[in-house]
Amino acid sequence: MALVVQKYGGSSVADASCIKRVAQRIVATKKAGNDVVVIVSAMGDTTDELLDLAEQVSPLPPGRELDMLLTSGERISMALLAMAIANLGHEARSFTGSQAGVITDSSHGKARIIDVTPGRIRGAIDKGHIAIVAGFQGVSQDTKDITTLGRGGSDTTAVALAAALEADVCEIYTDVDGIFTADPRIVPPARKIPKISYDEMMEMAACGAKILHLRCVEYARRFDLPIHVRSSFSTKEGTWVVSDPYTEDPDIEGHEMEQPIISGVAHDRSEAKITVVGVPDKVGEAAAIFKTLAEAEINIDMIVQNVSAAATGRTDISFTLPTADSQTALTALKKIQGDIAYESLLFDDQIGKVSLVGAGMRSHPGVTATFFAALADAGVNIEMISTSEIRISVIVEQGDVDSAVAAAHRAFDLDADQVEAVVYGGSGR
Repeated sequence: MALVVQKYGGSSVADASCIKRVAQRIVATKKAGNDVVVIVSAMGDTTDELLDLAEQVSPLPPGRELDMLLTSGERISMALLAMAIANLGHEARSFTGSQAGVITDSSHGKARIIDVTPGRIRGAIDKGHIAIVAGFQGVSQDTKDITTLGRGGSDTTAVALAAALEADVCEIYTDVDGIFTADPRIVPPARKIPKISYDEMMEMAACGAKILHLRCVEYARRFDLPIHVRSSFSTKEGTWVVSDPYTEDPDIEGHEMEQPIISGVAHDRSEAKITVVGVPDKVGEAAAIFKTLAEAEINIDMIVQNVSAAATGRTDISFTLPTADSQTALTALKKIQGDIAYESLLFDDQIGKVSLVGAGMRSHPGVTATFFAALADAGVNIEMISTSEIRISVIVEQGDVDSAVAAAHRAFDLDADQVEAVVYGGSGR
């Protein structure tokens, strides 16, 4: 008997018929002899609708009350799913994040999980029940208030619970058949990846791939927990996220798989660029800028500093950050203009990031040249460049993102030979 943790996204439980179909899949897993724990997101676009409603009531709602509002979406999903399972003749018990023992810090809207104490979930499993947990939420260790984990938080809830319960696998159900070499909405011939490493998936998630949340993959890697990403609309094998995808069972002859140069092409349209113009080129100025941003709790992605102009002794520093944090960053930087004596700030939110990810590029020269040549042939101008051992990212104009992704995908022969990818739902989560 295995312990299987399953997570269903909003598109998988979008309406009553979807919930009934999910219930049948869960019951089938139970009938196969497995213990089952299920994490659910809010139905369809419920979270967005609640956010819109909050904005109509208050332009700046208190974080505590906004979390109380947003967590209601998952509670609706879990209760309806428990009812649907009961209708199929099986016992199900629904739990909020706090009831499931998801303990977080006190940061409303983007709380981080500190600990998971799943005593009530374990008790339900021992009684033979199917446990259903509201994703995306927990309870603050300090204030005992309800908290939310930020977008994609249900993925993190699922992996954290799976690790705490020592589950055999965490299945993430979405509206596509697995993880693809690019977003199939942009590149229809994108190819499904059978297996991918934690490191590669973390880079893909950090670079904009919406299929898995970055913190969820970090958690899985820490506990070496296999993740199986698959569709709730089909029974096809999905994509396995594991420690070493290029090694099968060592007892099987020919177990070594060929490692691809590039695993996939990711993109992100949710970033903006700020340029601090005319920064005095002396020790400590860059540190002061980024210390100010850190104190404002802003995550920086890519950074480029120009060569200092000999005539003026000044330089420009450009960086990218989440668009949602732009105004906070600009406000913080304006407050220190007198101290640093930079000349001005430039802001651009019409950018996009395109990234190549693949562990194989470590040992293959010429990847960068091929990538840049493909973008040039597509008429795409590169504004910024950032690299890691297994990733190359570029910033381009937002209108060039789709063509850049398609060009890079073709350049590295990632297009599938036959069937185009199928997107069963609408949101990709």
